[in-house]
This record gives sequence, C-alpha cells and structure tokens, in this order.
Amino acid sequence: MASKSAQLRINDVLYRIHKDISVPLYAKDMAAVAAYSEQHFHRVFKHVVGETFNHYVRRSRLEQAANQLMFDHHSSVLTVAEKCGFSSLSSFSQCFKAHFQMTPGQWRQQEHRQSPPPFLTDTEIQAGYQRVAGRPIPSPKITLLDQQRVAYIRHLGYGRSIACTWQRLKAWALEEGVYESASHIGLHHSNPAWVALPQCRYVACLSISKPIRQRRVVNQLTIPGGLHAVFELTGQYGDLLPWLNNILENWLPSSSYKLQTTPILVHYLKNHFLSEDDAFTVKLCLPISVA
Repeated sequence: MASKSAQLRINDVLYRIHKDISVPLYAKDMAAVAAYSEQHFHRVFKHVVGETFNHYVRRSRLEQAANQLMFDHHSSVLTVAEKCGFSSLSSFSQCFKAHFQMTPGQWRQQEHRQSPPPFLTDTEIQAGYQRVAGRPIPSPKITLLDQQRVAYIRHLGYGRSIACTWQRLKAWALEEGVYESASHIGLHHSNPAWVALPQCRYVACLSISKPIRQRRVVNQLTIPGGLHAVFELTGQYGDLLPWLNNILENWLPSSSYKLQTTPILVHYLKNHFLSEDDAFTVKLCLPISVA
C-alpha cells in the first residue's frame, strides 16, 4: 500500500493531468509536480495508480477522444485528436485502433459500438436503465458555472463502493466542522458506456471556502468553471448512469453544442450514496461549448 505522502503527491499529478488533457504532459514535468526524480516518479505513479504514467495519460486521452467522436459529429477526427492531446492524426489513429480494435471513423458509426454497454452488467444499474428508458430528457439550463474549490477523495469504480468514499469524506468534514455548509459534488472522468465499471474513475468532492489545513487522505483541487448544460434529475440508485448515457447519446448529438474535455459534474442536492432510501436529487452538469 502506498504511503499517504505518495498518494498526496500523485493526487497533485492527477489533478494536473485532468485539468487540461489537451496540453503536453511530460513525465519530467509531472515528476517536478510530485517533487520526485523522474525515475522514482515512474515507480511511485505505477504503485499508486496501478498503471504506468504514459499508459494512464494515453488511456485517459483515448477515452476522452471516444466521447468526442461519438457525440461531436461536427468536428473532424484531426480536431478531436488535437483537442485530446495527440500531436498527429497518424499517431492518434494507431493508438485508437490498438485500444478499441477499430478506427476512429468506425467508432463514430453507432452500429459499431459495444452492445450491450458495460454498465448493464450491474443488475441494479440494469434495472435503472429499464426505469429511465422512454422517459423524456428534461430540458437543461445553459449556464456559466464558477470554478469551485473542493476537498476530495478519488475513487476507482462506479458502483455502491463509492458510498465508502463518501463516508470517509463526510467523517473528515464533520471533524473539520465544514460538513453542514458544504455542497456535494461528484466528478465523472469515465464514460461507462465503454469503460468497464471497475475501471471508471470518480472523485467525491465537498465544497470548501478556504484551503484545508493538512493534506492527508483528503486533498484539495479547483474544479474548472465554464459553460455547462445543467439537467435536474431525480431517481434512485441505479438510475444516474443510465440518465447520463441517455443525455450523451440522445440530447447532445441533436443539440447545437460540443462536449468539452473537462469532467462531467454531478451536484447532489440529495446524495444517494449517503441517504438511507437510495434516492437522489441532482443537477447533472455537462461541460459544453458552442458548436
């Protein structure tokens, strides 16, 4: 198990990576962020994250590109590649085919997508998929969100195990006396329509008004602001990922907006990971730009 110091340092690196996936991300620069030598940085990153730095960056960019290709039909493949941090179309196409076993052009065709999507392997989410199917998507409010300072804990996997991470974050906030005034926010880095649920990356966040006193298991970051489509949703455990899938597959392509590369935000008005009845009330915030 990695030390707390190592986890904190690598958390700083992960924040830098996901702050803007399109910019050059060199190991030597990230090693400096973590205050390690480059050689030691590679060892620690793999130990903490479970994969090498280069593989993690490449996979994150490819997953983001898959989103862009599927839901932004107006941009060229080259534009998508550049937006997701690839320096050339040939290198992007080669990496994409090696990862998804098809070309970017084939991926864009709906009939070539994985069927059924990985999230349907979870019986509770499958039930939620049936509940959500056929329900009209509520009209979103297009709004500019301010950047937000938050305390957070990262979590690997989309599922009920997220509740344990929320309980830890709540315990920290109660101890610090900031829980009652904090907003609950979830960051979704992965699209479970093609990323297996255990490999999806989630961040549980509580808003804070000032920097945390000591970084331990809980760290801090600033969620970027910008233009978002905000959907007000209610439901029970198992419904949220199908709602997200429905919005991405049906609302986004028919809208006049493009999906941005920053994380999808979920503002919990009622957090089903902490409520006894498994019910949620949320504002799902999709990062967008004008096409």
